[in-house]
Parts: sequence; C-alpha cells; structure tokens
Amino acid sequence: MIRLSVFYPQTEGAKFDHDYYRNNHIPLAAKAFGVATAEIDRGVDGPYIAAAHFQFADQDALNKAMGSNDTAAVMADVANYTDITPVLQISEIVS
Repeated sequence: MIRLSVFYPQTEGAKFDHDYYRNNHIPLAAKAFGVATAEIDRGVDGPYIAAAHFQFADQDALNKAMGSNDTAAVMADVANYTDITPVLQISEIVS
C-alpha cells in the first residue's frame, strides 16, 4: 500500500478554511484520485495546520491518479481554502 499525505505547514498570517477543505476539497480530490475515503487531520499542536491522507493499492495507482485530467481541478481548487503551499509525502505503508 502507498499513502499520499498532504501537509499544510503552520504559516503566520495564512488562511485555511477547514470547513471548505473537509466538505468540498477532500471529496473532490477523492473522486479525482479514484479512492473511496481519505483521512483528514486538523492540527492541534505541531508544525501543520491540517493534513490529508489518501491510500492507493500501489505506486502505479498513485501515478495514475496524479496523471488524471481531474487532478488539475483539484490543484486549482486549493486557492479556494488556503494560501499555504502544501507539502507532499509519499510513503509505503509497512504495517
């Protein structure tokens, strides 16, 4: 299994609309990526204000999702909820 995590660093003066992220952006991303669900984190203490995690069967499935025509709409939607540049992490789930 492969996990794509998208982290949003705490940034002084930045905006982040958690409601829009949860209710609009994540469903848009899940549909575009072809995944059934995503985990959403709301930062309480630490370097990130929010994060989302998407699971894929393997690297090929992730590559296919990232190459989807619908992924451009996901990227364009970021401006609707934040001005923070996200940090991506791709991980192999080992347990």
